[in-house]
Amino acid sequence: MQASPQHGASGAITDVAGITVGHYSDTRRPTGCTVVIAREGAVAGVDVRGAAPGTRETDLLAPGNLVQQVHAIMLAGGSAWGLEAATGAVRWLEEQGVGLDLGVGRLPLVPAAVLFDLHVGDMRIRPDAAAGYAACQAASGAPPAEGNVGAGSGAVVGKMFGLQHAMKGGLGTASVTVAGVTVGALIACNAVGDVVDPGTGLPLAGARTQDGRGLRDTRRALLAGEPPQPLLAGSNTTIGVIATDARLTKLQAQRLAVVGHDGLARAINPVHTMSDGDTLFTLATGRHAKHPGMMVLATMAAEAVARATVRAVRAARTLTTAEGLHLPGWADMGGAPAGTGA
Repeated sequence: MQASPQHGASGAITDVAGITVGHYSDTRRPTGCTVVIAREGAVAGVDVRGAAPGTRETDLLAPGNLVQQVHAIMLAGGSAWGLEAATGAVRWLEEQGVGLDLGVGRLPLVPAAVLFDLHVGDMRIRPDAAAGYAACQAASGAPPAEGNVGAGSGAVVGKMFGLQHAMKGGLGTASVTVAGVTVGALIACNAVGDVVDPGTGLPLAGARTQDGRGLRDTRRALLAGEPPQPLLAGSNTTIGVIATDARLTKLQAQRLAVVGHDGLARAINPVHTMSDGDTLFTLATGRHAKHPGMMVLATMAAEAVARATVRAVRAARTLTTAEGLHLPGWADMGGAPAGTGA
């Protein structure tokens, strides 16, 4: 795997007070996990839009359920096997004295979501509890690395017409601040669709043309009658975390997760398909006394998610596996507009 660049000028989820992020990237094949930690606890919400999700402990986040705060969110590759990474995070947090006070000890609450990266290298290598523990050990308040790192290590985008025509996806982060309140997002993008420029709607990364030199534009190709290649159910997904320092109720946190998917819809086309497991979590640390209102926070959340999704592919670097799979990154495609090289 190639080294990933640091964050860009769009900010990072760690701009939110009370949030730290850690990655574990496996050196044996492109896979890994990313943990977003709120050591003091954060009011949380979740919204699952994709039809093929892989998740853990999402039911406790429902507004009507008892638990009010969680202590971390784990994002991982490895499909369903990757959910084990959350067990490592629970162990690390317990050792740090972090968790729900039970009187006889503390119980860390760590919901999780996974993406499918098993076609990129040896599928027998996937994140486990040790990987989740290592990600927690690496966590800090510094802007996290982006691209081919953590949960984005094996991410791929633009698979509608076959993996051989796809491009490298990755992990990205961004933040927006209004009137002193910050909303940040961290996104691991492994979408079956293209990642597009929210301003123009044109693809930035996704399905390539037959000669591999340009972008096909999946939306236009499908509407023109080009048949998609049969897809393995659940083999794609965009997962992520929205965080804010505003004080929210569980219902409000859930609403931010819901509207965060608007950001995915601006930056991925098609999105929320039957082959995607798109899932977004919200963490509200409540560190800021002000609350600009849900209309403003919702706008900020969607914007942060869209920017982080774009960052995920702009920061991704070209990957060629030992098995011969070649996935060019955005930079090596030169930001070529759709339709070139056809």
